[in-house]
Amino acid sequence: MSNSATATQGVTGQPRASERAVDIRDAHYVYPTGNVVALGGVDLRVEHGEILGIIGQNGSGKTTLTKLFNGLLKPTSGKILINGIDTSTQTVQQMAAHVGYVFQNPNHQLFARSIEEELKFGPRNIGVPEDELDERVAQAVEFFGLKDYIAEHPYRVSFPIRKLVGIASIVTMRPSILIFDEPSTGQDHNTTHIINGLMRRLRDEGTTVICVSHDMPLLADVVKRVIVMKDTRIIADASPREVFADKALMARTNLQAPQITEIALNTVVPRGGHVALTPEELAADISTRIRGTAVTPSSTAR
Repeated sequence: MSNSATATQGVTGQPRASERAVDIRDAHYVYPTGNVVALGGVDLRVEHGEILGIIGQNGSGKTTLTKLFNGLLKPTSGKILINGIDTSTQTVQQMAAHVGYVFQNPNHQLFARSIEEELKFGPRNIGVPEDELDERVAQAVEFFGLKDYIAEHPYRVSFPIRKLVGIASIVTMRPSILIFDEPSTGQDHNTTHIINGLMRRLRDEGTTVICVSHDMPLLADVVKRVIVMKDTRIIADASPREVFADKALMARTNLQAPQITEIALNTVVPRGGHVALTPEELAADISTRIRGTAVTPSSTAR
């Protein structure tokens, strides 16, 4: 992967700066049977290069919302604009140049006879020239550590590696928007570390990253903004620190803040409400609290 922002924009060129990455206006989605409302009026704006987390219990509307981004689903009413493009006028293949979708289960997206062919399929399908295609695959193989597996069938490697292959197959297309659906599910420590690093790298390169996850420590570590969904609607939109510190919100949605944040809320929340999200922040807060309450020689003399 290139370190330049232009590398993540796909063969269609960079999105226009005047258009938001995602602009959703009063979107509804009702399943064809007509009796299941999966999305009940959502407004959402996401800027280019933003990294956004989406949380909520199963059935809250998270997956339906993200499938509207790439045209897998079309809104029953409302409007979905991606890089200024109305998705209702586009096919899924046309939207693939703008939005990459990494499924929670890689078995739902992998089909080629080798990992190398899997990595080549997506960019070749959107018209990437063969010489550039080989370069993209080589970069993905290096970043994801797939050198020893490149000739293997995707279903003959372990699930964590298979998940990396699924992610790499989308990254090689270099869409300007990348959606991760539960990226850490079924992953070991090493592959989770790779995925976290990838999200930061994509963000730094200017890619818009949207992560649907129940892994709150992951979101606390990498995202800058979280939307909370309940009963097919967005009920909160704030920083991870604000969302996870809101005990009433967490209880209302039956979600659990990162363990570190819960410890901080029950012990050493510093003045101003700047609650810890990571072990390092909690350690710093404890250190500050200890220094602030330490008994000095001058105080004992009084």
